[in-house]
Amino acid sequence: WPGAYCDSDKNSCCYPTTGKPAADFSIHGLWPNYNDGSYPQNCDSNNPFDASKISDLISNMRKNWPSLSCPSNDGESFWSHEWEKHGTCSESVFDQHSYFETTLGLKQQANLLKALKAAGIEPDGSSYSLENIKDAIKKGSGYTPWIECNEDSSGNSQLYQVYLCLDKSGSNLIECPVFPKGKRCGSEIEFPNF
Repeated sequence: WPGAYCDSDKNSCCYPTTGKPAADFSIHGLWPNYNDGSYPQNCDSNNPFDASKISDLISNMRKNWPSLSCPSNDGESFWSHEWEKHGTCSESVFDQHSYFETTLGLKQQANLLKALKAAGIEPDGSSYSLENIKDAIKKGSGYTPWIECNEDSSGNSQLYQVYLCLDKSGSNLIECPVFPKGKRCGSEIEFPNF
């Protein structure tokens, strides 16, 4: 959630060179994992990121997979990092284009913000129960999410990242065999505006 990324002591936040993104969840990445929660990384140094292979996806990428890191940038270094660290470990399933195209499609399919709003959970700085957030996402997507929080500048727990899991084909959501080891949330968490 970009509002939580930007309202944190740990991250300095810069809008992309294309301007402030919409107030919607953005993509962090699509990460192949082992069933024990560990994951391979940097699997093929002979297959570097090549923006020309995803030229038809760039406008969609800028909208749905922006980088908020500083200094302001066009997102390509973020996408390059995600492909080289994680995408190259899924080459048995995806080429570079299908890795990004599939990830964009999965974001649209999960539609986290719509699921939360349908349950009356709005990104307005209010606090909501962690259980209600999980239930809303499960109702919207069909699957149990892992919710990761960070702390805002005042030390409050806030909705930061939502993890959903896929099968080996990379196309079907499934219940996660194991959840990541990210920062846990309190029972009440803030959903900051952006």
